Amino acid sequence: MSIIFDHVNYIYDEDTAMAHAALIDVNLKIPDGKFIGLIGHTGSGKSTLIQHMNGLIKPSGGTVYFNNEDINAPTYNKKNLRARVGLVFQYPEHQLFETDCFKDVCFGPKNLGLPQKDVELRAYEALKQVGLEDDFFYQSPFDLSGGQKRRVAIAGVLAMKPEVMILDEPTAGLDPKGREDILNLISDLHKKTGITIILVSHSMEDVADYVERIIVMNKGRVAFDAEPKEVFRHVTELEEMGLAAPQVTYCMKELWEAGFDVDTDATTLEEAKNEILKALGRC
Repeated sequence: MSIIFDHVNYIYDEDTAMAHAALIDVNLKIPDGKFIGLIGHTGSGKSTLIQHMNGLIKPSGGTVYFNNEDINAPTYNKKNLRARVGLVFQYPEHQLFETDCFKDVCFGPKNLGLPQKDVELRAYEALKQVGLEDDFFYQSPFDLSGGQKRRVAIAGVLAMKPEVMILDEPTAGLDPKGREDILNLISDLHKKTGITIILVSHSMEDVADYVERIIVMNKGRVAFDAEPKEVFRHVTELEEMGLAAPQVTYCMKELWEAGFDVDTDATTLEEAKNEILKALGRC
């Protein structure tokens, strides 16, 4: 197993009058090579959860394992962990700081102590992987569009050659076309590299077409942990958490209630299209 949470708890402002629990008895197993959606309303605990995955936060109780090692053990190498479990922040401005994009992507592998030639080769390969055109390599990352900044931020993590990549709300603030481009990029990276992807979002629409498994956080606890079709069957519970199923789910449910013989478990547009065509053919 790549990442394991074993009865993990986390309390902000512990031992003060402001203490409040952000994670409550979290148990998770995230195998290698999976594409996982981590969903939750604001304040659900999802951001706190991912900060435990590469040791940015230490649990108040319980244990986090990476490849069967306790990442908070006194002798554990956190620097090595953060090269293997990469985190792309919600706002790329929080991790972009160099004068041009190429230098920014070089920063991570350079800190690994690699020879300069290897550092530059990794940076070049990563920027090409995310589809950034060569003309932008030596521009300031702060002169780029929101979508381009995210590509550079993703490249900075890819250049470390991680085993796990965590993306915190990677489509926040983007227009529909930008959102689709970034999600397709992430999906392609998963298919081509085979690394574990953890996509954090508050939107079911962002993950419905892509992920193999959805973890839903609610008030610090794991509310659901299953394949998308199973999670989307719990529409009422999701709505009570301030979430919603994809629009496809609602559409298929309405068609069923209207008398059409369709599979209400369809979760993607392609599945919905096929079900509707079958139903019309039967009519």
